[in-house]
Amino acid sequence: MTAPAHSEELLRQVAALPTLPGVYRYFDAQDQVLYVGKAISLKKRVSSYFQKNHGGTRIGHMVSKIVRLETTVVRSEAEALLLENNLIKTLNPKYNILFRDDKSYPYLKMTATALDSGAPPKSGANPQSFSRVAYYRGGVEKKHHYFGPYPSAWAVKEAILLMQKVFRLRTCEDSIFSNRTRPCLLYQIKRCSGPCVGHISGQDYAQDVADAQKFLRGDAQEVMRSLESRMMAHAERLEFEQAAELRNQVAALSNVLHQQSVDNVSDRDVDILAVKVQGGKACVNLAMVRGGRHLGDRPYFPVHVEDAAVLMEDDEAPQDAAIEVEVQVLEAFLAQHYIGVPMPSMLVVSHPVGKALLSALSDQHGFKVTAVHQPREQRRAWLDMAQTNASLQLARLLAEEGSQQARTRALAEALDLAHEDLDALRIECFDISHTAGEATQASCVVFQHHAMQNAQYRRYNIADITPGDDYAAMRQVLTRRYSKTAEALAQAKHAGVAPSGNDRLPDLVLVDGGKGQVSMAREVFEQLGLDLSLIVGVEKGEGRKVGLEELVFADGREKVYLGMDSAALMLVAQIRDEAHRFAITGMRAQRARVRLSGGKLEEIPGVGPKRRAKLLQRFGGVRGVAMASAKDIASVDGISIELAEEIYRALH
Repeated sequence: MTAPAHSEELLRQVAALPTLPGVYRYFDAQDQVLYVGKAISLKKRVSSYFQKNHGGTRIGHMVSKIVRLETTVVRSEAEALLLENNLIKTLNPKYNILFRDDKSYPYLKMTATALDSGAPPKSGANPQSFSRVAYYRGGVEKKHHYFGPYPSAWAVKEAILLMQKVFRLRTCEDSIFSNRTRPCLLYQIKRCSGPCVGHISGQDYAQDVADAQKFLRGDAQEVMRSLESRMMAHAERLEFEQAAELRNQVAALSNVLHQQSVDNVSDRDVDILAVKVQGGKACVNLAMVRGGRHLGDRPYFPVHVEDAAVLMEDDEAPQDAAIEVEVQVLEAFLAQHYIGVPMPSMLVVSHPVGKALLSALSDQHGFKVTAVHQPREQRRAWLDMAQTNASLQLARLLAEEGSQQARTRALAEALDLAHEDLDALRIECFDISHTAGEATQASCVVFQHHAMQNAQYRRYNIADITPGDDYAAMRQVLTRRYSKTAEALAQAKHAGVAPSGNDRLPDLVLVDGGKGQVSMAREVFEQLGLDLSLIVGVEKGEGRKVGLEELVFADGREKVYLGMDSAALMLVAQIRDEAHRFAITGMRAQRARVRLSGGKLEEIPGVGPKRRAKLLQRFGGVRGVAMASAKDIASVDGISIELAEEIYRALH
């Protein structure tokens, strides 16, 4: 196979590249980014793509699509690495290993107090004098204290419970704190020291906060010694009640240290990363140790692993030496994940990491980042745990994907859907939701690539129909969804060209309903000149029991019952239920907005805020006003008979 032909302009651009480090981007004819790569020498690296004969390989397939090139020259390999991964996350190229931008880690937050600024704590139950412990997610403020990040919300809540058990710190909102006249239940069960009602002084509470912060930073033994010292001091002064409180704190802390095995751990903050690759998929398991405590882990699943691995192997390897796919996945994760995210200085990794990457991470974060590949003792135990979890999570993913693919295949066979590429099979499902005709909404959910495609979901506000008329609502949503598609298909047919991807009809249109809804869908498709065989209704079975649904067809075929254990029916039910969920949540939100704002009332001349408030109060909402007669409306104070008739006409 000969090398693919490229434009002379592109080849001249390649020939003119400098022998400097930088980052390059390849684009296809649709101006979509194919690949982002880095190079110590742009000229040498990029030229190799166009000089070699890659044949029918994945690289050759990618090179054949290149029509345009962009490059950026940088000062060093470290800069190139950081820029490369910033661009990968921004541009989402097809042939790079890509991790989702999931950095929304939760933190444990301790609010700042007057004591933090050097001022003495105020007397009385002032919430600004007593730090609050809270779950937090979002941008941090310098004045407060944040601990983490934690891998999950559960881990933060466990830490908060620990702060309550050992240090008895408050978790209540400031507004609740300010209005307490007696201690709450948390005080009764010894989860709070009761600062809201003066059961602890500001100085003693501040000491507990300081001890809690030391513990979270990993100074557990220092906190233990401090508590024991204070306990003995109170005992010597015959202050046995205070000594008993500290004794209980010591016991609680000792129990925690024993349970979590943190009393003999020298590492304070460590991230442990293990990689597992199998069946064209990969999993990176990230476990976090903060303050010497193992906080849990989180799995990450990159995309484009197979294609990217081949390209990176050719792109990165010195003297054509092969690079393990696991190393490529791990380095891609490190480079992408820690961009703009706090990280510890110590990493424990399942595979060796390149020095250039560690240097780039060190430059970005302002301290030396070290990676240990073959750890011992406690670090080895952590890594073994992470590797086990990576294997389990990847096995779960493969099992789920295999199950979903089997469901898609079963549905295609059951409905005789001729589709060579099951991964591209597209199903759209519609549902109508309202409450007695109020706030009618239609939903359209999409199933493709063996999964629900949330980003392609759509909601439609249904208007100008008789309230509660589901058939009219279905007619409206199908017309709005497919009229432009039908027009584009007709134009493409007239021009004798194939329709573009955006104008393609789905392979199956599901409607939640039986013969009535299917008949309405058939009318819409007949008017638009579309294929009736695409429409399938999901009719509820006897007693509306799940698993007894029957499929109704718009093209005249007999109804089909797939069977309660059918994988095809399971997929249909999954899509139908998702459409119902999406419709009902939209309807509830719309109904709440209507009831809150007064709906059409605010658009009626002569009905201002005061009159609208009186109407809503009298009739309990817009729906109540709409059901009232003009005479009933006129009985509201400030509403004349003429205005009442105008309101009645506007709402009907």
